[in-house]
Amino acid sequence: MIVKPSAESLAKSAAAASKGGLPPVHLWNPPFCGDLDIRIARDGTWFYLGTPIGRKPLVRLFSTILKKEGEDYFLVTPVEKVGIMVDDAPFLASDFTVEGEGPDRTIVFTTTTDDRVTADADHPIRVRRDPDTDEPAPYVMVRGGMEALIDRKSFYRLVEIGETAPQDGSDWFGVRSGGVFFPIIPADELP
Repeated sequence: MIVKPSAESLAKSAAAASKGGLPPVHLWNPPFCGDLDIRIARDGTWFYLGTPIGRKPLVRLFSTILKKEGEDYFLVTPVEKVGIMVDDAPFLASDFTVEGEGPDRTIVFTTTTDDRVTADADHPIRVRRDPDTDEPAPYVMVRGGMEALIDRKSFYRLVEIGETAPQDGSDWFGVRSGGVFFPIIPADELP
């Protein structure tokens, strides 16, 4: 008898697997069990069956068993793997702190799912320009090939601590963290 996965069964499995930190989802390759009607909106809201999931601990729990394969996202446990929809990035960076100054400065982002990530060579900041609006869409790598969209207020704060530096033969405006310069926009395009 095949049991169709549910949000409840995933939550139970995730809770059991995540004792003591993030579970090793990169080591799990269970059989695909189908898609589950879970969607992560661009603003970081998680929906189940079209309704926002209002319990933050449940969203946090699900975020710990999130896995990206190619361009697809899954919730995985040691025994099941279900597909979910992600509108943009699976995480939303809603704040950051700055530690240190100059080349030793680090920028530590906090996501709405309580992940903390320091921007560095392994967790780069990148900015994509929307081809239709030319608006910047900034991201920081969180884990497992999955990024967090940096929210607008945090992006404006990043711009406030930005600097101009040479990058690939021209001057760029960007931010420095963890010994790495992350370009945002060519300096000659600054208003």
